[in-house]
Amino acid sequence: MTPAARRGLRLGRLVGGPAGVKRTPFVLLVVVLLGSGLISLLLLNSALNQGSFELSRLQRKTTELTDEQQALQQEVDQLAAPDALERRARELGMVPGGNPAFLGPDGTVRGFPSPAADPAAYRAPAPAVPAPPPAPVPALMPAPTAVPTTPTTGR
Repeated sequence: MTPAARRGLRLGRLVGGPAGVKRTPFVLLVVVLLGSGLISLLLLNSALNQGSFELSRLQRKTTELTDEQQALQQEVDQLAAPDALERRARELGMVPGGNPAFLGPDGTVRGFPSPAADPAAYRAPAPAVPAPPPAPVPALMPAPTAVPTTPTTGR
């Protein structure tokens, strides 16, 4: 084989002779698989990030709602305290009841009932009305002086 023929044979292999044609579908398949894998990883990563943002938002909302629930529970506890209930009942005009009587299953009365106390005795004292402020003292002003007038003649 002559050197020119060898060069031609090498050149044929480099250009993609019959062996290069057989590799082309395989190379394209590998490129397509790698590309689709990268795209699917990108989509999966985006979905995970979106889920992470949603989770953070929901955790903030849960914290806010928990704080609000605790504040409302404290308010309920304050209003349910015995002294607060008694004060509110007095504001509504309620008075403490007397001794109760109980009925047994056979119809017998146990205890000695008594009527409720006089509502006037349990009224809260009226708030003290502050005394009205003293009337302002008029400032002493000098008496108006008489201005001499000249009589006018009617001509």
